[in-house]
Amino acid sequence: MSAHLSDYDYDLPRELIAQRPPEHRDDSRMMVLHRDTQAIEHRQFRELKTFLQQGDLLVLNDTQVLPARRFSNDGAIEFLFLERLGPGRWKCLVNPGRKMRVGASAMIEGVALYVEEITSDGERIVVLNEDVDLYTGGSMPLPSYVRRESDTEDTTRYQTVFAHTPGALAAPTAGLHFTSEILSEIPHTFVTLHVGTGTFLPVRSENIADHRMHAERFSISHSAADRINEAERIVAVGTTVVRVLEAAGRESGRLRVQEDATNIFIYPPYRFHAVDVLLTNFHLPRSTLLMLVSAFAGRQFLLRAYQEAIRERYRFYSYGDCMLIL
Repeated sequence: MSAHLSDYDYDLPRELIAQRPPEHRDDSRMMVLHRDTQAIEHRQFRELKTFLQQGDLLVLNDTQVLPARRFSNDGAIEFLFLERLGPGRWKCLVNPGRKMRVGASAMIEGVALYVEEITSDGERIVVLNEDVDLYTGGSMPLPSYVRRESDTEDTTRYQTVFAHTPGALAAPTAGLHFTSEILSEIPHTFVTLHVGTGTFLPVRSENIADHRMHAERFSISHSAADRINEAERIVAVGTTVVRVLEAAGRESGRLRVQEDATNIFIYPPYRFHAVDVLLTNFHLPRSTLLMLVSAFAGRQFLLRAYQEAIRERYRFYSYGDCMLIL
């Protein structure tokens, strides 16, 4: 077991962080990791189907990213609107926080707001002078490592082709590689987990077991539960799907219909009950996502694969290439 934060570190050349999506969704490269032999292959995402077997079921996250990013009229303050709490009241993140203490005010397109409260997590509860939908006219909340403003291309490309249920503040990025055509050729079903900001909060404790995840809402429909229960092998598309299935209790033998929230934190030596194969993107060093994938693939094998990906000039993170772990 590797419980130290420093065990999940690696150095990534900045130029390998993808700033734009590939021209076509399925143009991505796909590193294939064979856990049984510790072998690594370099393939293309469009070859995914050749690694699947009879009885496999892909499970994808159909959450839809909200255009939650807005700026004050003077451009001095960035807001990320997390949740509408009621008429004219919202929970949000602001940057820089020092400009938005309790009682501070700002304007967004002619609508005045002020800070009513600052939560223990540093989030702001703001009150507007009129009840408006702050997602209308907002932009996509690209991660901070994408060093540019979001634009019209991101409106579609930072969203999966199967996005259906609004509620996420970040894309389930393993799903960004799929086209409708590729998906139509593979047995699949959907669950929903609304990705929040907690997934990306840095781990600050050297003993990773001390880290606490924020809860994120998920749902599993009747049809999805039936198909997952009947499948011979589950192929999870992304870490969000892993968290849903492992939290939902498939180890009991039958997955059930449910709407709930999970703060499950998966790290070595976690024993997986629900997921057999994982398709995922490359993740930030020292992140909970890297820890989850380390639990699935084995930390040393995974970090060796990351070093090979760097040598082979793979593209990293949200708009980057992917990894299939068999």
